[in-house]
Amino acid sequence: MAVAASRTTNPLLLGLIIAVLGFVVATRRSDAPWALAFRLYAYVGAFIVVTRVLFRILVGGRDGGHILFRLPEIPLPDIAAGITLLGPASAEELLGGFYDGLRLATMVLCVGAANALANPKRLLKAVPGALYEIGTAVTVALSVAPQLVESVGRVRRARRLRGGRQRGMRALKGILVPVLEDALARSLLLAAAMDSRGYGRRASVPRGMRVLTGACVLLGLLGVCVGVYGVLDGTSGPLGVPMLLAGLAVAITGFLLGGRRVRRSTYRPDPWRWPETLVAASGAGACALFVLAAGLDAGALYSSVSPLRWPELSPLHAGSLLVGVLPAGLAPAPRTEASR
Repeated sequence: MAVAASRTTNPLLLGLIIAVLGFVVATRRSDAPWALAFRLYAYVGAFIVVTRVLFRILVGGRDGGHILFRLPEIPLPDIAAGITLLGPASAEELLGGFYDGLRLATMVLCVGAANALANPKRLLKAVPGALYEIGTAVTVALSVAPQLVESVGRVRRARRLRGGRQRGMRALKGILVPVLEDALARSLLLAAAMDSRGYGRRASVPRGMRVLTGACVLLGLLGVCVGVYGVLDGTSGPLGVPMLLAGLAVAITGFLLGGRRVRRSTYRPDPWRWPETLVAASGAGACALFVLAAGLDAGALYSSVSPLRWPELSPLHAGSLLVGVLPAGLAPAPRTEASR
């Protein structure tokens, strides 16, 4: 869905992607702390859109198009020739900023949906052995923010039960200290649990093999990053997919070599079943169909701002994006407190 959002500025298509994300998250999220992350990402997306529009007003100042209002111009030194602060604001500039901000906000919401639906504990089980230590650190880092949100909510409820009526900055001290104490206590418990389970144990591996493994993993991940950027950009030509495949091949080789130095047992293994396959296939299918539809009808992907025209909704593009709704029914129902 993020790949599809990166290839269009049509607000109707972007709004459809946001609707698909919201529906899937609302249908399949659990009551875990990280399930509340989608709302925070929505706030970040709204901030991005507002910031882009305000930036167009601040650095716009080009007289032309349909002028909505005029602001006093601020002169700049000769070194910044060609840039004018404030001045006339046209509908074309504001819509251009809105479309760009909405595209970036939609991509951020795609990441937020993944964080709200994915269980970081299950993710840790699927991390290759070569990245086990890094995966542990990343998993702990991803769970910190939701746990802080949960701690803040718990402290606020306790304050209300005790009759606390302070608000604003006055209540900050009474909330911040218990939240930090709770975070520290959880960190100590997590460290003790990880130590008792033997985290960080390594097998005896020669130095040359460790250097080769690290080089393969590093080069492979760099290739994957460059390839993903090429796929998302869409204007880099045929470089994206070959670089992505080459990076994956080198990284997998490093993972296999590095996995030999990690000896760990798995309690209650998490198997890959058909619901996981269907969910992954629906996301990849939506991306592939949208890319194919973009090749057949590229005119409906971008909304014209000069001249101003209403955006068009192509049934071909909309149908490809609606494939992303399938996980709402294909994925298993989330385990909540009521179902337990």
